[in-house]
Amino acid sequence: MQIIRQLGFARAGLIGNPSDGYHGKTISFLVRDFHADVILYEWEDLELILSQEDRSRFSSVHELVRDVRLHGYYGGVRLVKATIGKFVDYCQKQNLPLHDRNFSIRYESNIPRQVGLAGSSAIIVATLRALMDFYGVQLPLPLQPSLALSVETKELGIVGGLQDRVIQVYGGLVYMDFAPEVMQEQAGYQFGRYEPLDPALLPPVYLAYSEEEGEPTEVTHQPLRVRYDRGDPEVVAAMRTFARLAADAKTALQAGDAGLLSRLMDENFDTRRRICELQPAHVQMVETARRAGASAKFAGSGGAIIGVYQGEAMFAQLKKDLQSIGCRVLKPVIV
Repeated sequence: MQIIRQLGFARAGLIGNPSDGYHGKTISFLVRDFHADVILYEWEDLELILSQEDRSRFSSVHELVRDVRLHGYYGGVRLVKATIGKFVDYCQKQNLPLHDRNFSIRYESNIPRQVGLAGSSAIIVATLRALMDFYGVQLPLPLQPSLALSVETKELGIVGGLQDRVIQVYGGLVYMDFAPEVMQEQAGYQFGRYEPLDPALLPPVYLAYSEEEGEPTEVTHQPLRVRYDRGDPEVVAAMRTFARLAADAKTALQAGDAGLLSRLMDENFDTRRRICELQPAHVQMVETARRAGASAKFAGSGGAIIGVYQGEAMFAQLKKDLQSIGCRVLKPVIV
């Protein structure tokens, strides 16, 4: 029996987020400490198997309410189902023949939920890879993030940008440019210019998160999208600032200037704070890290932060202070 296993890893937005959905620029890196795991094998019927994240049984109403608050009303099986639909639709439109064998597919994920580490898109990317293997169809690399994004935006109505899917497809450390003048289109999907960078350029970075203080990404992105589409000058200006910060950060990385990178990351968060209503607990994480001497910004939409630290003494203090407010702190594995 052919058994296919594919992984989709978590990611952290180093700088520029959330401008990827607004014609901006970003830099992100893969976080290999956490992943979604998709297993697909030939089966008599087409079968989607629920995972531990698709819960329907609870010990009490209080446990149900807590689960909904942290994870929303839907598990990951809808992501798998929507990915299959989008993949088949793409292949049909491109006249790519698919064999008629059925399969069973299941997923598991240890990516912390609702803290901005791209757990949903990791499931989608891993599912897409498994489908390509099973059917012997290889989508062009630049199109894979765009198709993965369309699963959420077109099929499920979830607001998002390309950044997460790009880094999960390309891996490592990637500079992304989504300016209108560099965007291209192929097979009905738009994609930007993606430039892999050497992860060795990164100075020491930390990642901290709190699963108790997570929130769905749409809480941040829905109101921001409405304001941007209305032409809100404050939001439009902020997106230009995020793009500039990403371009400057690329220069800082290539020059080995960790101090400049730290300042740019702090400015990224400060700019975001001016245009978004942020959870006090998420702001506390950033402020706690900064008091320890490190830079700090959101890794995604909120609930996880990243930054640059200097030396093991600072990391030890950072870890102690953030753990005191309920956060887990680690040095992310990137390669």
